[in-house]
Amino acid sequence: MTTSTRGVDRTPAVLVLEDGRIFRGRAYGAVGATFGEAVFSTGMTGYQETLTDPSYHRQVVVMTAPHVGNTGVNDEDMESKKIWVAGYVVRDPARVPSSWRSRRTLDEELAAQGVVGISGIDTRALTRHLRERGAMRVGIFSGNALPDEGTMLAEVRQAPEMSGADLSAEVATAEAYVVPAIGDKKFTVAAVDLGIKGMTPHRMAERGIEVHVLPATATVEDVYAVNPDGVFFSNGPGDPSTADHPVSVMQGVLERGTPLFGICFGNQILGRALGFGTFKLKYGHRGINQPVQDRTTGKVEVTAHNHGFAVDAPLDKVSDTPYGRAEVSHVCLNDNVVEGLQLLDKPAFSVQYHPEAAAGPHDAAYLFDRFVSLMEGQRA
Repeated sequence: MTTSTRGVDRTPAVLVLEDGRIFRGRAYGAVGATFGEAVFSTGMTGYQETLTDPSYHRQVVVMTAPHVGNTGVNDEDMESKKIWVAGYVVRDPARVPSSWRSRRTLDEELAAQGVVGISGIDTRALTRHLRERGAMRVGIFSGNALPDEGTMLAEVRQAPEMSGADLSAEVATAEAYVVPAIGDKKFTVAAVDLGIKGMTPHRMAERGIEVHVLPATATVEDVYAVNPDGVFFSNGPGDPSTADHPVSVMQGVLERGTPLFGICFGNQILGRALGFGTFKLKYGHRGINQPVQDRTTGKVEVTAHNHGFAVDAPLDKVSDTPYGRAEVSHVCLNDNVVEGLQLLDKPAFSVQYHPEAAAGPHDAAYLFDRFVSLMEGQRA
């Protein structure tokens, strides 16, 4: 990605998809060129949490909500230390933010962090195109010295694809750190960081859990060096078929029978650890309004999603695995994609979405309590 100074409303910008579709608009954020996988997010709010979610590494996010930037940017809602999206696409950016918490405009924040964006295009048409053709590589080019269309398309087609991408180590912490329990400490959890969001260990800390966040390269020995009551595998970017090391670590945890909880990428890791395959979705699930059914209770939840891959596990039966019986615990009501797994003979479960709800609905907050219950049961 190349960037220069901040763009202004009249600076021309062009978005080029790898199939040759072109959209013309204005620069938003930094001026330059950027490449990634074009995906769309259906959330009406929570753009700051989306931008700073490490799971969006190497992705250009298209916002389906037409008006973005209304509340500016604050210093409290960051899910990590930086913006991770490769590029940002909006239709109608707010001219002036309106929130007492705002410290700067979204345009200013994107420019300061070198994130190339584009505004003023028909994001509805772009989203429909991605739904019909699937997520694909994309480039955003802005500035007065734009290359010709043929050159831009060639550069887009030379960009790396998301399939086969091993990205967790690029976004995870380099050094272990501890998030202390809030109030009395009840449990210790080792959290393997594959692209963890800041709110996730906070949700556990609220429940009296001291969270030891470990790098993606952590070994089984590193996990058990903190003497954990439970082990957590986080969300993260990339293709789960490349994540052989986290799968191996999770299998070590399953062998020991320690309570285990995974979300998003962690759900795909559990799927692979149990012997299931994974596959790339046509255009993925991204946003904070995705309907999921908890098949263990029958309850329907509105949930926050960000994933482009899914687990290939049977919905209609209990499966035998090397670690006992397993079943699909949650399913997406839009397309029947696997949204959760649980073992019936060991204390382990996972979901494909984001129960930390940053930003998003709180329907799935009970999953952290379910994790606590597993640790309580194991201790008893």
